[in-house]
Amino acid sequence: MKDNPSLFGEEPKPEVPEGSRPLAERMRPKTFARFVGQAHAVGKGKPLRKLIEEDRFGSLLLWGPPGTGKTTIARLAANVSGRMFVQLSAVESGVKELKEAISGAKYHSANGKKTVLFIDELHRYNKTQQDQLLPHVESGLVTLIGATTENPAFGIIPALRSRCTIVELKPLSLDEVVQIVKMAAEDAEHGLGKWDVTIGEEATQQIAHLSAGDGRVALGLLEACALAIGSGTIDKTLVEQISQKAALLYDRDGQAHYDHASAFQKSLRGSDPDAALYWMARMIEAGEDPRFIARRLIVTSAEDVGNADPTALILAVAAAEAVEKIGLPEGRIPLAQAVLYVACAPKSNATVTAVDAALGHLRESGTAPQVPAHLRDTSYSDAKKWGHGKGYKYPHDFPGHWVRQSYLPEEMENVKFYSPSPHGREAVFEERLKDLKMPPKKKE
Repeated sequence: MKDNPSLFGEEPKPEVPEGSRPLAERMRPKTFARFVGQAHAVGKGKPLRKLIEEDRFGSLLLWGPPGTGKTTIARLAANVSGRMFVQLSAVESGVKELKEAISGAKYHSANGKKTVLFIDELHRYNKTQQDQLLPHVESGLVTLIGATTENPAFGIIPALRSRCTIVELKPLSLDEVVQIVKMAAEDAEHGLGKWDVTIGEEATQQIAHLSAGDGRVALGLLEACALAIGSGTIDKTLVEQISQKAALLYDRDGQAHYDHASAFQKSLRGSDPDAALYWMARMIEAGEDPRFIARRLIVTSAEDVGNADPTALILAVAAAEAVEKIGLPEGRIPLAQAVLYVACAPKSNATVTAVDAALGHLRESGTAPQVPAHLRDTSYSDAKKWGHGKGYKYPHDFPGHWVRQSYLPEEMENVKFYSPSPHGREAVFEERLKDLKMPPKKKE
């Protein structure tokens, strides 16, 4: 079989000259010694780094915000361990590319070489695509390194997740970004060291601040400033001018990711449709996964609207399914429809309060009373022999399809978890429960 570099993992030569490649790509470190950040995970002497250096590491899920080194760690893992490296993007690749990658891994395995299969944005693969990876990860044919900006608990199927070590990466600190910017400014081989450009300390700090923990954003801003000035000194004013447009957008580092989601949910909870649409638009415009937005919408419809208007949850789930089927840009429309409905709906947090109260009661009591005899299962032959179901009153046999009867253990007779709000549909629930409320059973 003839080797095909794109298929079997050898890195192809750059399609563009070194000087034309983005600064962030040119500055990608080739060794851990030049890697900045994530000391908790791959710092000197850390277990993961030792496993990589000793070629003993297994499949990994690198979870963290953009620009924190996920791709670089994957490349370093392959380079340091001497394994072949194959990279796919879940956004651009499909079944065909995945099969080609597996074929390449089989080829190298037959020649005694291991393969690292790096899949960027792994959470964007659907369940079927992720299922296709399982047998090859499980057999050890490939060492999967998946990069995800989503919590793996949501975006990665359990079977695949259980076969990987999850490594959480953090946004780079201000000092770490400053170090990256200075390295790029001084590097004569790959950076700006040969350019007739210098950068002041204030400008360096400003770039680091504006990047919000994203090394790639910082290097992109540094390069844009250098190209804009041509020669001379990059100062704080120039940095602010170049970054003005970008600063208006949602930066996709970890904290901003969750801050925007928080603003979105709080706007929904606060019944401000304009604000909710604005934060949703910010996230969409920045390239946020619409499924993430849909999940936040579902949670809010149940937590903050609840039974005050049950249609909110139905519409939120429908919007999530629509987004899954049609994607963007069309998916923005059902999302917006559901956002407006949830924002304008009457609000009640009685549902989440009730379930948390029930869970809290169980955890605090430490004991679980037996199910009362009249409520026990009667579907098996010896049920009546044991007295199960005895005394149970079938509500549909009574006027109004209701009968006074206890449904809790005797020792919990006076316990109450759910208190309907006086808003929306729950106002009806509240009135009905008042009419049906059973007086506390007197203890003899």
